[in-house]
Amino acid sequence: MAIVRFDPFRDLVGLQERMNRIFEDSYRGVARPAGDEWALGGSWAPVVDIYEHEGNIVLKAELPGIDPKDVQVGVENNVLTVRGERKFDSDVKREQYHRVERAYGTFTRSFTLPNVVDTDKIKAEYKDGVLRVTLPQREEAKPKQISIAVTK
Repeated sequence: MAIVRFDPFRDLVGLQERMNRIFEDSYRGVARPAGDEWALGGSWAPVVDIYEHEGNIVLKAELPGIDPKDVQVGVENNVLTVRGERKFDSDVKREQYHRVERAYGTFTRSFTLPNVVDTDKIKAEYKDGVLRVTLPQREEAKPKQISIAVTK
């Protein structure tokens, strides 16, 4: 009979490796046939920055490789929604790929707007793979400087 030293982490390492494979397959996307196009597992959403600049709230979303015609921006009930689709490149055959890490398919991002935004004056522009949505604040919501009258 052999004495085996107890190692509580031995089973955890195997479990961690199995979990990593599960998440890699679902998050990064494993290409699989779906009709004429590839469907990729998992979902994706573009990263955004939101900041204030010159009395406006600005949202910038990274959308590299996405045709601006495949992006929609809308406001409903004080919620800004950006949705679109990154289409898989059909010029390259499936057999030619060695690895697919970029996410493809549709995305949706929604943001609740503060009451200070003038929704009638929202503007969106797309340049160099970046969507910039400018959300102007209402005039009455902008800070005002009040002068102090000096009396003698």
